[in-house]
Order: sequence, then C-alpha cells, then structure tokens
Amino acid sequence: MNIFNKLKKFLHLKTRVKPEIDLNTQIYLQLRPFTLPLILTVLLMMAGTLGYLAIEEKFTLMNAIYQTGITFTTVGFGEEVPLTPLGKLFTITLIIVGFGVFSFSVGLIVEVMNKGEILSLLKERSMLYKIVRLKNHFVLCYHNEYTIQVAKQFRKNHIPFVVIDPREDLEDIAKKYKYPYYIQEEPHTQMAMLKSYLSSAKGLISLSENIADNIAQIVSTRLYEKELNRKPYFIVANAKHLTDIEKLKKLGADKVISATKLMAQKISTLSIKPDMDNILDELVYTKDTPLSLQELKVPIHSWMIYKKINETKLRKATGATIVAIKDEKSKVVPMPKNNTIIGENYSLFMVGTDKGIKAAKRLIRKKYKPEELRYV
Repeated sequence: MNIFNKLKKFLHLKTRVKPEIDLNTQIYLQLRPFTLPLILTVLLMMAGTLGYLAIEEKFTLMNAIYQTGITFTTVGFGEEVPLTPLGKLFTITLIIVGFGVFSFSVGLIVEVMNKGEILSLLKERSMLYKIVRLKNHFVLCYHNEYTIQVAKQFRKNHIPFVVIDPREDLEDIAKKYKYPYYIQEEPHTQMAMLKSYLSSAKGLISLSENIADNIAQIVSTRLYEKELNRKPYFIVANAKHLTDIEKLKKLGADKVISATKLMAQKISTLSIKPDMDNILDELVYTKDTPLSLQELKVPIHSWMIYKKINETKLRKATGATIVAIKDEKSKVVPMPKNNTIIGENYSLFMVGTDKGIKAAKRLIRKKYKPEELRYV
C-alpha cells in the first residue's frame, strides 16, 4: 500500500473524491426486480444443457450449451447435431418456456424504465460526482429571478456555484438558465447540504421571498458549520421587507439584501449624482475592472489599532486608498481625514487594484508593524 501511494504521489495521481451521499444502495434497490429474470435465465440454460446431455447421446457439453443458447434465444441457426424425436419435443418445450421468460423480462425492464427512477438516480449520481470536485463554491438556495441574475454574474466571473431547489422541474430550469450544478432538495435539510458539498463551500446565498425559508436556511447552515467545526460561512440572505433585515442579521446572516432598499438607493444616486453612479458601475461592478472596492476588518490584535491613518502608510505601501471607515457602532465616515484614529472593531473601505487590496489585507492582519513600512 505504501509503495502504491508513493507511486501515485510520484505520478501526481489524485484520489477520486467521493460524494458525501452514496446513491449506490438506492440504485441497487431499483435494479432488484431484474434478479428474478436473471435467475430464471441461468436455471433455464442449466436445465436445457442437462436435458440435451441426458436425451442426446451424441451431444458433448459444448454442443448442449450451444443448442440450448440458440433455442432459448430463438435465433434459429438450426441443429448442431441431428436430434431424436424426444430431443425435438424437448426443444419445442424449451422454446416455449424461453419465450415466456424473455417476454416476462422485457416487460419488467420496460416497467422499471417507464418509472424513470433508475435514470433519475444515475443522473443525480453523475451530478454529485461533478459537485464534489468543487472548492470554495457558493450554494444558491431557491430558484427565482434573483437566482437567475446572480447565477449569470457568477458565470461571467467564473465563480463556481450550486443551485438547490425542491421543485420537480429543476432539471429543465437548469438547462434553460444554464445552471451547471443543481440539486433537487429542500435547501435547509442536511441531505441538501451533503449533496451540495457545503462542507467545502465558501458561502451560501438564500434568495427565497419567504422570510421563514431564509430563517430556516441561516439557522441550519450555522448549526451545520458548528458540527463541522470549520471557519464561518459567508451567508447572504434576501429580505422582502426592511423590517426583516436586522432579524436575519441577528440570526447569523453576514449580509442581508433588500431589493426595495437597493432600488431606493439607486434612484437616489441617479437623481442626485448621476455621474458618480456611472463611475461606480464602470470601475467597481464591471467584470474586467482593474479596481476593487472591499471592506477590510481590522483585527483586535492588529498593530494599526489606535494609529492615525497617515501613520499606517497604507496608501504609499499598497497603492490602495481608504475611502471610508466604519466604527464599532457601524457608523460609516466617508473620506476620513489623515489624523483619524483607527479604533477597535473598525473596518476600512479601500479602493485599489486586486494586488493592492491583497497587500493591504496582509499588512492589516499583522500583529506588529511590518518591516517594509518602516522605510516607506
């Protein structure tokens, strides 16, 4: 075993990851009705072979097996060796019994295939093996207009995702809206979490218009997270009413999006500062934009705590600019002054290139002031 593992490592061969849900047992249960026709076929072949050996003295074992096979399948190749009258009567009996077994088997196969369960299980099994290869993907819960638009943006930005919805026509929906991976389950159930390979996901987005569905999804995901003892998922939820935003945040959602609130903000921005809205669309929300706008939380152990913005020298070191600060009370201060002090539980909103934002994130997380900043 050790030699085999070393050989796999040397050849860079990866072990095939198996889904967390095994459908083989269910597939075998669907194939169980084929057991009887298979047994009858074997018994008929044995009975035919032994019958020819007992009746026809000139038959060898191979002649008996061959004669039974062509008689049972009624292919009509003729006699291997001239048959006696008793042998011919036995052949007629074998043909009738064989035709009955064949008709019974065909009818059983047609019945099982018409149910469609075996084909559905095979398709689902294939889908699970595709999903298990994903890593740091997002799980989108419930199909609706929001899901369609989010999926479209994810595809443009090459972000892997799995759609979960309980409706029976999900396969047709997935083909229509180009969902590469999908699971037909109630999203908040453990079965759905296992099938969507949530243990390897980066986050979950619950987009149901029913607040109860989103509540159940958030609570179930946080409980599953504790069972796995892993780092927190990034959870986004949809809120139809503004009064539900704080409720969902308290239950564990990292971000809660309200279409009503977003539309109001968009219209307000367009009315007051239309040019600014166009700039944001071009620089921040466009797929191939060179700029990135991110919120970076300052850890409690960061060396930046109680330092002034100009003392951190982040802009000179990374090229990224602090455009806003959020304090411990979630109050946002836009365009803070250079002498603004960074306190505990603060967040920095920074604009810059992806490389600059990553560099800033790395420097912020340091416990002691990095050496490279001493000479900036």
